[in-house]
Amino acid sequence: MATPTKNTPMYYPWHHFVLLPLALLMAGYAVLRYTKVAGDDDQVARLWFTVAALAVIGLGVLVMLRQHYALQLQDRICRLEVRQRYFEVSGQRFAALEKQLSLKQILSLRLAGDAELPALAQAAAAEKLSPKDIQARITDFQFDTMRV
Repeated sequence: MATPTKNTPMYYPWHHFVLLPLALLMAGYAVLRYTKVAGDDDQVARLWFTVAALAVIGLGVLVMLRQHYALQLQDRICRLEVRQRYFEVSGQRFAALEKQLSLKQILSLRLAGDAELPALAQAAAAEKLSPKDIQARITDFQFDTMRV
């Protein structure tokens, strides 16, 4: 079996091949139809204005899904960051603790300094600390100014 030689792009079929093209077509068509009746004070003009507005809003929502994908990627990267930092400062894998922690707890642990991360992670798992409780115990904050 041959190994792939390049990274292939990932597509979400419903988003990329169905919803987005249909939304683009609908928005374009509705705006075109509205421009032909714009200025008229009748039901047809109001109807096409409403359809055009809804189509443009729907298209905007679909485009904003990209932000959702970016946030999911950031969450994955944050998990990896905590895994790596935990291993570097404790010499142990984070996997056992990670199974006991929620994403919000892990994101809170990111704010802890290296010296307090291992003990705080173990306490968060053992005592089921909430993200606010985790942050309350942090004395050496490592603020993240780059998170979206």
